[in-house]
Amino acid sequence: MIEFVLDSRSKVNTYMQLVQQVKQALRVGLLTPGDQLPKVRDVAQSLAINPNTVLKAYRELEIEGLVGGRPGVGTFVQRTLAGASLPNQAELRDDLVAWLHRAKAAGLTAEDVIALVETTLRATLADDAPQKEPA
Repeated sequence: MIEFVLDSRSKVNTYMQLVQQVKQALRVGLLTPGDQLPKVRDVAQSLAINPNTVLKAYRELEIEGLVGGRPGVGTFVQRTLAGASLPNQAELRDDLVAWLHRAKAAGLTAEDVIALVETTLRATLADDAPQKEPA
């Protein structure tokens, strides 16, 4: 089962942080169709937030067709976002964990790592974009 964590320094709305975490869990196979999301009340209590915030996140996921509510029972995953690359993710995750340990040993903070990954990702995606022919 997913365990939500909030980043109080994030500019992302609380409910969207919950939505993003569910989507990430769906992408990496931590949540699969049939899995139950934590009860609204439990999430609200553990994160010290208003239950309506959790309901808003769950409604957003329901609108996107990712989850469905069963009155009196709970909210369940209906579809996954994991792609064909899912079987390769375990090995890549192990590589990433080793890299993160090297980054920490090199003195990088979490913010440094995020900045490095995001800028490298943007640059790599820009390099991979099809180049337009000059007119």
